[in-house]
This record gives sequence, structure tokens and C-alpha cells, in this order.
Amino acid sequence: MKEEFFLTKAIEKAKESVDLGGFPAGAIIVRAGKIIGEGVSLGNKLHDPTNHAEVAAIRSACKELTSSDLSGSILFSSMEPCSMCLAAAMWSSVPEIVFACPKEKLKDEYYGGHYQILDLNETFAQPLKLIHFGELENDSLKIVNDWEASVK
Repeated sequence: MKEEFFLTKAIEKAKESVDLGGFPAGAIIVRAGKIIGEGVSLGNKLHDPTNHAEVAAIRSACKELTSSDLSGSILFSSMEPCSMCLAAAMWSSVPEIVFACPKEKLKDEYYGGHYQILDLNETFAQPLKLIHFGELENDSLKIVNDWEASVK
């Protein structure tokens, strides 16, 4: 199943993010079965609050394609995107996001509020297709839990 394969790759990016001293989130962008963008979450390390894994993957894909139009692509993320990352996906015309770990399993402070991306998504002129792929939820959550234990 393509979702499992590519989401596993995004979760591997989350582990890479931790190894690089970042937050435990990873993302990839896929178009026509090919990875065209990858991202890790190094916002705190780089002193850049916009450097989330999803935004980094979008930037990487746009650079690869020399275009800001990611129509026909799928964003795979190790965790449910925040509002900024959801909006970045919308502005780059990503029509679909598949994520492993839902917000409800994570600390609210990681999201900067109590909003639901499903509600925010419905305000867009062209709402994105959001898919929680729960089969890999625990794999993503383990990386987050291990990271939380290591930073205490």
C-alpha cells in the first residue's frame, strides 16, 4: 500500500530530525509515485519558527520542480500538521495530506492552540483531503515520546 510505504519514509524523516537536534516531525511530498520533497523540523535549532517538517518538504518540492504549484502531489507527515503547515499546503496547491499521529495524542503546546485543522480546512475555497493513517500512529508517537524523555 502506497500510503504505508511513503508514511514510513516521513516517520524516518522524523527520526532524522531528532538525530539532527530538531523536533520529532518529518514529512515528504510525493508526485506520480516519486518523492519530490523531504523535510525535517529544525525550527528551534535554526531560530526559524516557520521551519516545520511540512513547510521544509514543501520548499524542497517547489525547488525540485522550480514551481510553487504542487498540484497532484501528496504530503505525507509523521504527525497531524499545524495550522501554518496546513495553510502552506493549501497555498502550494497540495490537494491531499496523509498523517500518522493525530493532534489528540500530542501535547497542545506543539500546536499553539486548541483549533482543529478539520475546521480550518473547511474554510478554504478548495479544502484539502486529510487522511489519518492510524496504522503507523504508534511508530510516530514512539519517536515523539523518546524525544520528550531525552529533553527532560
